[in-house]
Amino acid sequence: MTTERRMLLKVGGVAMALFGLGLAGHLAARDSYGAMPSLSGASQWLNSPALDATQLKGKVVLVDFWTWDCINCQRSLPHVNDWARRYADQGLVVVGVHTPEYDYEHDVSQLKSKVARLGIAYPVAVDNDHRVWNAWGNQFWPAHYFVDRQGQVRHVHFGEGDYDEQERVIKALLDEKG
Repeated sequence: MTTERRMLLKVGGVAMALFGLGLAGHLAARDSYGAMPSLSGASQWLNSPALDATQLKGKVVLVDFWTWDCINCQRSLPHVNDWARRYADQGLVVVGVHTPEYDYEHDVSQLKSKVARLGIAYPVAVDNDHRVWNAWGNQFWPAHYFVDRQGQVRHVHFGEGDYDEQERVIKALLDEKG
């Protein structure tokens, strides 16, 4: 197991402890959680050809793990959609990773319909086999991973809420020289 994956697993464990204590849905920004893990496990992509870390280098990336029947995801998606639209011209790339929780959420035709209805225009990785989820060591829906222009995960947020802080992270990463 790589150092980056171990770090993401530790972050997930800390977040689970915080959730269990009812304390917080995010972890503070820091210099880096390590290099961006792979997106290559997706079985297909919607709204885009397949993406990987090499193609995203030089961009600020928000990776949003979600699933269409998650109420918390439904509440956070309008914010993610807004950020994708407002900051795209400044270098933000939002990548949705749809990782199903329930069997019926594996239906890709239904997912396509939900993506259209929700107004999601950014790339969406179809992660029916949880390969991307596992590569990132993720444990939550929604989960937002903020990646800087050098490909380093710099901030992590689990659950809904704290949208002003997440937007501050986006702005700060966009302001950094790449």
